[in-house]
Amino acid sequence: MNFIGHALLAASGSDDFLFGNLVADGIKGADLGHLPAEVERGVRMHRRVDATIDHHPEVRALLEIIPERRVAGVALDIVWDHFLARDRLDPGLAARCYRLLSSRALPVRQAALLEALVAGRWLERYADFDFTLGAIEGVGRRLSGPNRLAALNPWLSEHYPLLQGTFARLWPDLERRLSSA
Repeated sequence: MNFIGHALLAASGSDDFLFGNLVADGIKGADLGHLPAEVERGVRMHRRVDATIDHHPEVRALLEIIPERRVAGVALDIVWDHFLARDRLDPGLAARCYRLLSSRALPVRQAALLEALVAGRWLERYADFDFTLGAIEGVGRRLSGPNRLAALNPWLSEHYPLLQGTFARLWPDLERRLSSA
């Protein structure tokens, strides 16, 4: 998942718990004792969600057929947010995420990205698949070497119905297993 999936799975928790889920990619290491308890719990939840998705049979099956397998998981995480933004994002949850991300200190390694997310209202804009493809390309520009994520965009567009069907099976299972406060 990218931001929306993590937010939806953490929405019933406290603001600190939700914040931890949103900024977890910017926090490295296993020692999280320096964080407030609920933020730490949110970071751990985020990591559990990521591990569950990475090993989910639906995702594993897609990774068998998708090109650029080494980076495809990143693209899929963003595509999942597209479906969630299109079909499930509550404006109140989006506003809550923006409020938390704009009112708290952000991890340095993620601050510029999260500030752009808030300023550009990306959570709602992920509902537009062209915006989603642009986000995937943007992530690829930050990686070293040729933009292998951008190279995936034609495949993602061509296989949109396959991705949508996969997500329709994936999300209910994730909600059942991982929704937590």
